[in-house]
Amino acid sequence: MTSFADRLYESAVSLKTVDREHGGSTPRLRYQIMGPLRVLGGREGSSISAHKMEVLLAVLLTRAGQVVPLDQLVSEVWGGNPPLRARAAVHVYVSQLRRFLSVPGRTESPIVTKAPGYLLDIGSDELDLESFHSAVRRGRGFATDGRHDLATESFHDALLLWRGPALEGLCDSPAISAFVTWLEEIRLDCAEAVVESSFALGRHRDMVGFLRQLVAEHPLRETFHRQLMLALYRSERQADALKVYAAARQTLNRELGLEPCRALQHLHRAILSDNDDLHAGEAA
Repeated sequence: MTSFADRLYESAVSLKTVDREHGGSTPRLRYQIMGPLRVLGGREGSSISAHKMEVLLAVLLTRAGQVVPLDQLVSEVWGGNPPLRARAAVHVYVSQLRRFLSVPGRTESPIVTKAPGYLLDIGSDELDLESFHSAVRRGRGFATDGRHDLATESFHDALLLWRGPALEGLCDSPAISAFVTWLEEIRLDCAEAVVESSFALGRHRDMVGFLRQLVAEHPLRETFHRQLMLALYRSERQADALKVYAAARQTLNRELGLEPCRALQHLHRAILSDNDDLHAGEAA
């Protein structure tokens, strides 16, 4: 007779090769969450086509180094309607994930059983999010020291790690959804920072296209409107800068019933009066 575990595995799990990475004598796994979930490592990298197993791994990754209780894993995978044998199913999924994450030459699994649930034990260099954080920290340090050329390089390195929306397709899990919202906010903060450091270098014209894309993607984020207005004004495009303000005001009124924030209103008045302070950051 086919066991419950066998039936669950046969119906839910299939693996497909997506990439390869040849390492040294001790293969290491690499986890990528800044885009669709992907695992690379050892001699072969694979993705999981079974959605519930993918959600389970993603939840463990968002809480890497912390114990995630079994009941929470059940809730994240099935929401408010778990099957009768949901806890047993989680154990099966974990067993299959351990097999999936195994690499030649390494006997220990990164998924550790620890009451009251499971813990994903990975190094800081195995997760792309940690590389992102490191690059952002370097950029902010350089910016604080006035080394804006190095700051822009670090911020660009951080943004290049993104391959699309974080953990795309897995946000039906509340924990993953909250994590992705937080991560997107950090990405946008990084985008703001690279613009400010570029402005400090007098690269206003270079930022116009980048900022237009950010404004289109995030029309309610007033910082991007302000930065685009300033970039256009310092590129001798005063009329275009005023059009950005008018469009931002219309959007905010329509979507939220609000007027632009004080910073936007102040910049608008300064552009209208051709305030000398606006020229302070222009390239020599």
